Amino acid sequence: MLPQEFLDRMKSQLGAEYPEYLASLERPRAVALRFNPLKGEIPNMDFVQSAVPWEPMGFYYDPEARPGLHPYHEAGVYYLQEASAMSAVALLDPKPGERICDLCAAPGGKTTQIAGRMLGEGFLLCNEINPKRSKILSRNIERMGVANALVTNEHPQKLADTLPGYFDRVLIDAPCSGEGMFRKEEAAVTDWSRETVEMCARRQAEILDSGAQLVRPGGRLVYSTCTFAPEENEQTIAAFLERHPEFTPEPVNAPWFTPAGEGQFRLWPHKLLGEGHFAAVLRKSGGAEGEIAPCKYEKLPRVWDMFAKELGIALPAGGAVNFGNTLFWVPEGMPQLRGLKVLRPGLELGQEKKDRFEPAHALALWLKNTNNFQDLSGNSQQIRNYLHGDVVPSSRKGWCLVTVDGYALGWGKGDGKVLKNHYPKGLRR
Repeated sequence: MLPQEFLDRMKSQLGAEYPEYLASLERPRAVALRFNPLKGEIPNMDFVQSAVPWEPMGFYYDPEARPGLHPYHEAGVYYLQEASAMSAVALLDPKPGERICDLCAAPGGKTTQIAGRMLGEGFLLCNEINPKRSKILSRNIERMGVANALVTNEHPQKLADTLPGYFDRVLIDAPCSGEGMFRKEEAAVTDWSRETVEMCARRQAEILDSGAQLVRPGGRLVYSTCTFAPEENEQTIAAFLERHPEFTPEPVNAPWFTPAGEGQFRLWPHKLLGEGHFAAVLRKSGGAEGEIAPCKYEKLPRVWDMFAKELGIALPAGGAVNFGNTLFWVPEGMPQLRGLKVLRPGLELGQEKKDRFEPAHALALWLKNTNNFQDLSGNSQQIRNYLHGDVVPSSRKGWCLVTVDGYALGWGKGDGKVLKNHYPKGLRR
């Protein structure tokens, strides 16, 4: 049962299309996933169906399938993501080598979509103000094997004050009243009220003002929501443009979506296979470009050099930093982090322990191959045993990358007879 006040507004908003909208809510929900180009070739999976038109890596899948239980999901081969939610990054159009900020990033679907398009080149800052959700974001960054991302848990204005004019592209997937998710999430229905819409609009205005400061001159800002309310969409953008004359709507070619003004689009569930969304593409013409000092790198310890040589690991462009007692590899040109709440400054390599190096799970998920690996079939009892935390029969010795059909999954340590299981206990089935 949808709120009557919401239905009355939708009837006025849609006019003759209103019955089509209501009928679309009775259809089975289209479910989708997005393959991860950082993991290499797309596997052939029988439950994968037609392509999502606006995302080259996106595909609808059989609703009866449960891809979240497949070992490929744990290996970061794909991310389960609603098809319409892929639209904002398609409009952001990130490129390798750019500086990009995802300002409201949890749980990580759009962040990892951006990372896939960056192909490991450039600097990606993904932020989430909610501490609990920021940890979920960090875990998804790890699972998808992203090396060039900084995860922060900050207020957007703190980031704007620290990194003004720094980013080529900024995405604001703003917290909203969630009207487009009514069919997907029952809580969105029960939590809805006119007051919630108005509260969200006020919060969105504040986030947009912070995001505007982060964009460099000539940079692109994309604002998106999963709601139908004009107060949170067209009206929010109109008010923002009045406050920020340095921004203008940017025409883009997006034939799959319904135009809602120059550079603005709506995704209606009765017009495509997906839920309800809104997005606006804006270009910044004025302001000053930020000159932020890069962070200082540290020397890699000798035990890492020995470990990396033994396994044949070559790191990408960047440098090492110690974060607590853990060694990270940060992307080239990453700015100073002083004063920011940082959960993950880059790729976690592991820890130096006396005269040895203990590699991190994140490093395993980033790797594509090593000199020492044990490949297990995705349909085998061995892979189920490994994910359960059991030892795996193997003639390998020392640190060994465990892969599933060629996709990196985690670490084992061999004695020539079995691999001691180093899959994280919190992830075991």
